[in-house]
Amino acid sequence: MNAASSAQPPAASKTAGALRASVEWLLAEQSPEGWWSGELETNVTMTAEHVLLYRFLGIPIDGIRTGAAKHLLQNQREDGSWALYYDGPADLSTTIEAYVALKVLGHDPSGEEMRRALTVILRAGGVANARVFTKIWLAIFGKYPWTGVPSQPPELAFFPVWMPFNLYDFACWARGTVAPLTIVVSKRPVRDLGVDVGEIVLPGTETHLKRVHGSGWLVLVERLQKLYERFPFQPFRRKAQRRVAQWIVERQEADGSWGGIQPPWVYSLIALDLMGFGLEHPVMRKGVDGFKRFIIDDTDRASEVGGWRFLACMSPVWDTAWAVRALALAGFERGHPAMQRATQWLLQEQIPDDAPGDWRVKCSETRGNGWAFEFDNDVYPDIDDTTIVVLALLEGGDAAKVAPAVERARRWTLAMRSRNGAWAAFDRDNTRELLYRMPFSDFGAMIDPPTEDVTAHVLEMLAVLGAGTADPYVARGLQYLRETQNPTGSWFGRWGVNYIYGTWCVVSALKALGAGSDMVDRAAAWLLDTQNADGGWGESCHSYVDPSFAGVGRSTASQTAWAVNALQLAGLAQHPATQRGLGFLCESQRPDGTWDERECTGTGFPRDFYINYHLYRHLFPMMALATDAKSAVNEGLTSHERVT
Repeated sequence: MNAASSAQPPAASKTAGALRASVEWLLAEQSPEGWWSGELETNVTMTAEHVLLYRFLGIPIDGIRTGAAKHLLQNQREDGSWALYYDGPADLSTTIEAYVALKVLGHDPSGEEMRRALTVILRAGGVANARVFTKIWLAIFGKYPWTGVPSQPPELAFFPVWMPFNLYDFACWARGTVAPLTIVVSKRPVRDLGVDVGEIVLPGTETHLKRVHGSGWLVLVERLQKLYERFPFQPFRRKAQRRVAQWIVERQEADGSWGGIQPPWVYSLIALDLMGFGLEHPVMRKGVDGFKRFIIDDTDRASEVGGWRFLACMSPVWDTAWAVRALALAGFERGHPAMQRATQWLLQEQIPDDAPGDWRVKCSETRGNGWAFEFDNDVYPDIDDTTIVVLALLEGGDAAKVAPAVERARRWTLAMRSRNGAWAAFDRDNTRELLYRMPFSDFGAMIDPPTEDVTAHVLEMLAVLGAGTADPYVARGLQYLRETQNPTGSWFGRWGVNYIYGTWCVVSALKALGAGSDMVDRAAAWLLDTQNADGGWGESCHSYVDPSFAGVGRSTASQTAWAVNALQLAGLAQHPATQRGLGFLCESQRPDGTWDERECTGTGFPRDFYINYHLYRHLFPMMALATDAKSAVNEGLTSHERVT
């Protein structure tokens, strides 16, 4: 075990005080409608690309000029680069997009920040080595040759579901992004950027920009597509573009977004603009007006931290469900006003059974539906949110009132199981890895295969609903978890960073089922072995690149809480390591009752996109403290006994 003896366990009075403070902070953050929603902090590409989107659509940027520049510059590191996550390595594409956006905003290119950024870009090989998305952004402004951008034909819209590369082979987030990009890439627009950025091309790489490089038969297909694009007669191209445009329009959400996330949203607006939808068209106007909810602007705050920024997405359903669970653990009764407001809001957010959704393409269930991640992305309910909401309703809501919603969710969740007996987040059997061999596919997760953490949440939900290990869904899910446990004892975490999160999720499910004690013991041993000297736990996003970094990183509040709670559930609530973890949480708590956390502990796309959920740093430490309080009461331990 890596923990040092200097990390001392807390007194019971201290953990009780920390819990009280955290509860008070959380209650103060609840909206009058009953929901919670913390900021989802990501890398600066969200803001940089929004600047470029405004320039493409002809929307004035004067109102965001100062704030957006402040946000970009405050996230620049000392070496001049920008990264995908806090303390991560320099990322070429992120640095290029931030640099170009700053030039568009009018930032002096001769300034120290810009010169250092350009040095980073050129040392990494310049724009020739950037990802496809970055090349597309530059190409639409004539700053990168379209011949060097991989093709993605809109004729994909005609492909049946059984055919490789059809739109439903892509995960929902990729599908919503790729569809509009087929219009953008096939139309190859060139708009005025307003500034020159030729300096981001490393001298000697000019010819490299003009071709799509790679090997294999899919590169040959790419070259044939490029040849086709030069033909004056393309019999199905316009019809395909119109079909894709209609597909896009049909999937606009009530709040004006597409999928409630930034990439499909911005590319859909660009694609529709190219199809002749002006800014006054109702679909475009709704899309642009919807930005308001996703913008944070605290530029005028007297602090170096802040500025104008665009959120990649929002998480009110997810945050509210976890908040209800945290309060329930802290002893809040179902009748408490905060619990009633939250559970009533969650019930209202369940998607109607007859609502349209891409999940229906591969699933015929009509008697149920789930919850989505955000306020309005109802086209894309997900299994992860649905399971946690069900658990929150069962723990914090009136049993009779929540029963119909829970049953609808249970039906839908079971229907969404994949063939291997496990569950993915949004889709069923979305596993065609051939997509990763396309030259276009360098931007993150293209598919949505079943994962350990989502499957664990489903099994935990089924356990609370009364299903035992003999239930066929549970039995096959347990088999999947046994097959995916790593030799170290940990599990991979798809939606949280990373092995600490995955391990906590699975241990929670196994303990709820009263199953897999041998798996729990191995998981607990791994967690004990990865504790840091300060008593906490941490894991960098680098573990997605190199699994040897599993459980390795600076201690954070959320990851410490996951590890502590897993050990508590594993029967080690009074173990010295668990108590030192609680001590870390008590010592690092802020005077106002919450915690600081710069690190990203949420995952969008492993290796490519990470999230700092601002409520993770609060909700999960609160749950660990609440579990400790319940454990102390149940075991009748005095303060002296717990410390010694």
